[in-house]
Amino acid sequence: MTHIRFISTSTIHAAVNPNESTQRIELTPWDLQLLLVDYIQKGLLFLKPTPSQEKELKVSSVIDHLKTSLSRTLDIFYPLAGRLVMVENHDDKTVSFFLDCNNLGAQFVHAVADDVTVADILEPIYVPDIVNSFFLMNGVLNKQGISKPLLGVQVTELADGFFIGCTLNHCVVDGSSFWHFFNTWSEISGGNIDPTSQSLPPIFKRCFLDGIIDLPIHIPFHHNDIPAERERFIHPPLKQKVFHFSKKKISQLKAKANAEMGTNNISSLQAVLSHLWRSVVRSRCCNANQEVHYRVIVGMRQRIQPPLPEEYLGNAVLLGKVKTNAGNLLEHGLGWVASQINKVIASQTAEEVRKYIEDWVKAPKINNLSSLTSNALLTGSSPRFNVYGNDFGWGRPITVRSGVGNKFDGKLTVFPGAEEGSMDFEACLLPETLQAMADDAEFMEALTS
Repeated sequence: MTHIRFISTSTIHAAVNPNESTQRIELTPWDLQLLLVDYIQKGLLFLKPTPSQEKELKVSSVIDHLKTSLSRTLDIFYPLAGRLVMVENHDDKTVSFFLDCNNLGAQFVHAVADDVTVADILEPIYVPDIVNSFFLMNGVLNKQGISKPLLGVQVTELADGFFIGCTLNHCVVDGSSFWHFFNTWSEISGGNIDPTSQSLPPIFKRCFLDGIIDLPIHIPFHHNDIPAERERFIHPPLKQKVFHFSKKKISQLKAKANAEMGTNNISSLQAVLSHLWRSVVRSRCCNANQEVHYRVIVGMRQRIQPPLPEEYLGNAVLLGKVKTNAGNLLEHGLGWVASQINKVIASQTAEEVRKYIEDWVKAPKINNLSSLTSNALLTGSSPRFNVYGNDFGWGRPITVRSGVGNKFDGKLTVFPGAEEGSMDFEACLLPETLQAMADDAEFMEALTS
């Protein structure tokens, strides 16, 4: 049985303390709705640097190099070295939360699993359980950011590689902000000094909410009634499998979906999501009249007016819900299913955003994973994120994996594939569902080269 040895734990601070004017950052409805879900956990697998590459890093070890570059990155992303603060409002018996940029620091752990190889991670049919151990703060809820670090990094040294696992509080970042931080850290670590290719610094202001709602938001949140921590480890029976779609196969699915509907509005991602959804429903052997849901996370930075900059640090997403029954889903073709997803995504307009924010303040709703019904799928992340461009100074990653956070039967995590234009889906499902998908000729045809 493989065991991980923990070598050292450090607290990494921003070297430069933030100005008083940026000491406090308010949380929006998009942020606060995530208080009771897990931190974001994403990580990259690298081969070990060669002796010449390690010498070029000009430090005693890769670990020291990563610690130093992380501290420099926190100079730019200094809120991630802070903590959440909860204020009890006794006058109306509510609570409020804000982000205190107090530089208490991020957690950095050096671990070793020297009997695990890169091939041990890549080659099994299912994602090996040990990957869950490459991340910190498993089972920790975002609201615990009042006492726990908002950022935890675990660098696990394998026999022939490194896994850099990053855990970030989801009340503070969404997927776009997560990868903005990761990209900036790798640029600093890799010594990128070309200003034309560097990531822009994050933007913390919440002025887009001026005139819509007042901050901070008061929430009738009975925090003492909620367990401080819960375990959400993926023990059997749930398993995870990565499905790879090549650029060519994606193009074929997109063309098929658009041709069936006589349109050109269906995107590549919508076509692939539809293909996956139909196979999962077939493989689950749902009754024809059984209701099935697909929840799609829609980025809102470019959908609101005026648009939010891509560098905005925080959450800017809405959850679109596609609902039908299993019979409808399977009787109609790929194009019909993709068009239903397309309609829901298109309906997430600037007007809908404003209405959502105004309604949420009147009746705050804190999400949790248990609210997801059976026969539901949810897709997180995006194939547009810069995953494979992260070079910390000794080459690009081999692959990407996510941790156990926010996983359930039906969670699909999408990443860009290593080859340009391809996509990888990390599917968390029951093993019998995954096996049935492997036996689903229609589904597998889109996966073969």
